[in-house]
Amino acid sequence: MPRHAFILGGTGQIGRAVSGDLTQRGWRVTVAHRGANALPSDLRERGVEVVVVDREQPGALARAVRSGADALIDTIAFGHDHARQLIEIQQSVGALVVISSSSVYRDALGKTLDEAPQNGFPDLPVPIAETQPTVEPGPATYSTRKVIVERTLLDQAKIPVTILRPGAIHGPGPRLPREWWFVKRILDDRKVIPLAYRGTSRFHTTSVANLAALTRVAIEAPATRVLNIADPSAPSVAEIATFISRHMGYTGRIVEVPGEDYPPVLGRTPWSVPRPFVLDMQAAAAAGYARATMYADAVKSTCNWLVETAADGDWRERFPGFARSLAAFNYRTEDRLLAARAI
Repeated sequence: MPRHAFILGGTGQIGRAVSGDLTQRGWRVTVAHRGANALPSDLRERGVEVVVVDREQPGALARAVRSGADALIDTIAFGHDHARQLIEIQQSVGALVVISSSSVYRDALGKTLDEAPQNGFPDLPVPIAETQPTVEPGPATYSTRKVIVERTLLDQAKIPVTILRPGAIHGPGPRLPREWWFVKRILDDRKVIPLAYRGTSRFHTTSVANLAALTRVAIEAPATRVLNIADPSAPSVAEIATFISRHMGYTGRIVEVPGEDYPPVLGRTPWSVPRPFVLDMQAAAAAGYARATMYADAVKSTCNWLVETAADGDWRERFPGFARSLAAFNYRTEDRLLAARAI
């Protein structure tokens, strides 16, 4: 009888990738979601089951998993209530895999990614191992709430728990696709695309395919641990620009803009950081993980998905995370700054 995986947030970007990977390897998969997003037809054809669950309703998650599962993968755990729910249903599942974030790491002065625009960018080791200190748990920020989930599960779970800390996630299906910063400029026929910090920034990327591959390792060999998950190498912004430009046939100019200010005024991409943010992958490799893809290959499907999705309606509705940050496409200011630098 095939092993059974239950995925919370199963119709989102991560959930879809994990579902596809597991069904290809003989797992029976149930995905739970709130009903807002439909499951892709290819996953339905592979036999993925769908249940509508609003985990914010008392007892809803417990009822959904009472028949049991070999593993529960939570892609959307956030804060104390979600961690408590997982503790309460642990008798129904064999192991837990919970998606956290590499944003939980802090430097020696307590600086983190969450407060970087106000307090300065953290000075972290290269690469960052899982032993690096994290922020303290609490309700204040995205990262402190993720640490609540981590600490609660690691301290209280009586079944194996794997916490995964990804970097800048990429792949088809997100609400805030970082690659749109480049793809939209190419579609808008921008003749010049500027890159802050001379394009040298490295903010470690994580393909959903690689995230799915490590998730499978975690549930096939359950253990209690914390693992980073990122692509085999951390491409620079200039390399990301090259990969996307090459795939989309861009013929304009990529301009590397000097400067050390944070945040930068011109050429600020979603990966633009003044110091490297690179994750150590040795622990994942020791657990049996092998990469599924490289950024240069994976970004092609992301670009294709972005072009197709944007062509099917207003991009602001399709990518609401980016729609809240329209300054990313303030071409008038960008042109003025480019002209001032005679670029």
